Amino acid sequence: MTVAAGIGYALLALGPSLSLFVSVISRKPFLILTLLSSTLVWLVSLIVLSGLWRPFLPLKANVVWPYALLVLSSVCFQEALRFLFWKLYMRLEDVLDSFADRISRPRLFLTDKLQIALAGGLGHGVAHAVFFCLSLLTPAFGPATFYVDRFSKVPFFLISAIIALAFVTIHTFSMVIAFEGYAKGNKVDQVIVPVIHLSAGMLTLVNFASEGCVIGVPLLYLVASLTLLHCGKMVWQRLIESRNQSGPTLR
Repeated sequence: MTVAAGIGYALLALGPSLSLFVSVISRKPFLILTLLSSTLVWLVSLIVLSGLWRPFLPLKANVVWPYALLVLSSVCFQEALRFLFWKLYMRLEDVLDSFADRISRPRLFLTDKLQIALAGGLGHGVAHAVFFCLSLLTPAFGPATFYVDRFSKVPFFLISAIIALAFVTIHTFSMVIAFEGYAKGNKVDQVIVPVIHLSAGMLTLVNFASEGCVIGVPLLYLVASLTLLHCGKMVWQRLIESRNQSGPTLR
């Protein structure tokens, strides 16, 4: 039964990502490379952050502010890395457009750019799930499960998978928002992504309180839902704008 539970936890955390990969990413080799590159970059960033904070560990369990500082420093580092990742992508986009011009092929369409951003965001989300959820699931395949005192009604592994799913959603669609914000110079989208990231990270600190998951997890999914809605609205507007610009000019 615990083997089935362990597989269930893993699918809960990464099942939607697997569906997105099969339905969208796997159809284009370049998107697969983008996803793998993004996953590697974000895993390295998490390892670097772990190394930087290692001298200060273990942190006191009854003091929240060191954890808040850890979350703040991690968000700042990863948002700076996100901007650098976009800069590298823009250079690659220029190379691809130049190559397309030389062989008389069309340049990248808007949908191609959105899918590249989606693949990059999915890589970020998968890295987060691997680091914070899948790496903890090995005991879940054993003969028993595990509970924590602060929330003794639900297994620890299930809570980890639920939180990981929320962060995968946030990271995946935040990357699309950020890439479009950087490309268009939209200050709102450029600011809203770090705010979303920081808010989600800080909400995990609610779990330090007794039964805090009852409040923290729903609020985290509220942030994920707002991220998804904002991304959907932004993409819809961009597609309409692109269609209007490419449509006939004569009536």
